[in-house]
Amino acid sequence: MKTEAGIHAHHISQQFNIELEEIKGSMLEMGGMVEKQIGDAIDALISADSNLAQQVRDNDAIINDMEINIDESCNRILARRHPAASDLRLVLGIIKAVNDLERMGDESAKIARLAIELTEQGSSSKGYIEIRHIGERVRKMVHMALDAFARYDAEAALEVAKEDVNVDMEYGTAMREMITYMIEDPRSITRVLNIIWALRALERVGDHAKNIAEHVVYIVLGTDVRHIGLSNMEQQVKAE
Repeated sequence: MKTEAGIHAHHISQQFNIELEEIKGSMLEMGGMVEKQIGDAIDALISADSNLAQQVRDNDAIINDMEINIDESCNRILARRHPAASDLRLVLGIIKAVNDLERMGDESAKIARLAIELTEQGSSSKGYIEIRHIGERVRKMVHMALDAFARYDAEAALEVAKEDVNVDMEYGTAMREMITYMIEDPRSITRVLNIIWALRALERVGDHAKNIAEHVVYIVLGTDVRHIGLSNMEQQVKAE
């Protein structure tokens, strides 16, 4: 497996090395904030904490600004440095990753909005177990994906993709349970629908974490593993 030292050659311009590390660091900082947003949104929903939910919604603007700033930094590097090979893959991978992170932030804000609506609708535990369980899996996926990116670890990225399969299965099971709740108690339809939308948002966060994992494989191996399936992705990673 390639190491961090093997991903990037040392350049004649030390400033170029610094610029590459800075945009990577900014992306990981954004990732840390998004990871916290996801956790806070889940906690706000489960604990019916409207103040925490509103804080998540307010912080979404900060994440949007971070995406714009990182994109601008990447564009400057592309224009001034004309990176090639692994350096180019890194810059392009960061551009794609920050887009996925911004989308995760949007999903967190959506969960926060649903948390406020659920709080206003009154107390109920329907679906909260599913939210907590899938939410914990998704939070772990995001952390694993960011860690894989930080270490340029394609094998760790593969584990994120494998975990996404488990999340999708649990999401399907949770959806069937929510539909059963609504059939058994039609009065719960509005509330359970909000739980369904929150679960859907978490499933999408998992998809974006998997996307980041795929970007890691692209950076490390130079192979685009999007849309090729988990088994083929595993073959590509193990071949190295």
